[in-house]
Amino acid sequence: MPCKVVLAAEVASNFTAEIRSEVSQKPERPRLVGFLANDDPYAEKYAQSSSKHLAEAGLEFELRQIPCEELEAAIKEANQDSNVSGILVYYPVYGDKRDQDLQDMVDPTKDVEGLNVVYNGKLYGNDRFLDEDKTRKAILPCTPLAVVKVLDHIGVYDHDLPYGDHLRGKTIAVVNRSEVVGRPLAALLANDGAKVYSIDINDIQIFERDQAASINSHVISKTDFKVEDVIPLCDVVITGVPSAGYKMPTKLLKPGVVAVNFASVRNFEPEVKEVASIYVPSVGKVTVSMLQRNLLRLFNYQH
Repeated sequence: MPCKVVLAAEVASNFTAEIRSEVSQKPERPRLVGFLANDDPYAEKYAQSSSKHLAEAGLEFELRQIPCEELEAAIKEANQDSNVSGILVYYPVYGDKRDQDLQDMVDPTKDVEGLNVVYNGKLYGNDRFLDEDKTRKAILPCTPLAVVKVLDHIGVYDHDLPYGDHLRGKTIAVVNRSEVVGRPLAALLANDGAKVYSIDINDIQIFERDQAASINSHVISKTDFKVEDVIPLCDVVITGVPSAGYKMPTKLLKPGVVAVNFASVRNFEPEVKEVASIYVPSVGKVTVSMLQRNLLRLFNYQH
């Protein structure tokens, strides 16, 4: 069968329509403040895209471009501002541990990216709720959540299986292990039952659910595998390498594979469509939809 190419706009449209409808019924609109404190052209492009798509959903957005040395004070001020519903920082700022410190500085009640230590603990511990009554869901990082929604849309998730086990039997590769996207994505997929090969420049790790754990969270195993050892085994290959020079070799892909790219550049070779059953070249618009969704959820929690 020919490869089906699925565009992010197709997946995002339903989410945006639902959000626009809910926002239109509110007496005030949720307001997101974005902080851009770096010279990364991709971050600036994402900021411009955020502004456009948030407006389409009826959400307010203000971009504040400031020097990185003023960012800490600016975050603290926004934390205290009752007119700010959500805070978004465009990373990387420093590209080291200081970025994690900034993530933890954002008030969890306003953290639309779900990168605060509170949400990190929920994600990696496979605890999906903030309260004991399970009325408030934890905020998940936008791009990992977008990939999950894409996989669900194209049928990778099997809803005939029990909740929390919808990826049982699936083997997935995630080519990226950044703290912002790749690692949390691997954790989410493993927590849903998949065997995940997390591929980084230095090594390959396996993320799998620990069936013996009381909360069924995942465990991580180090391996000596090479890319050519694991990619042919995978039902789904997800790439997120921020380099135009990187290409996933088509010859390694399993026939009928689902290929998903979340990088800002194309990580698959053009020939991927000769092997894959489904190809998703980008998830950007779905990421923005998850940003909208997280902002609206936080706004509702605040009110």
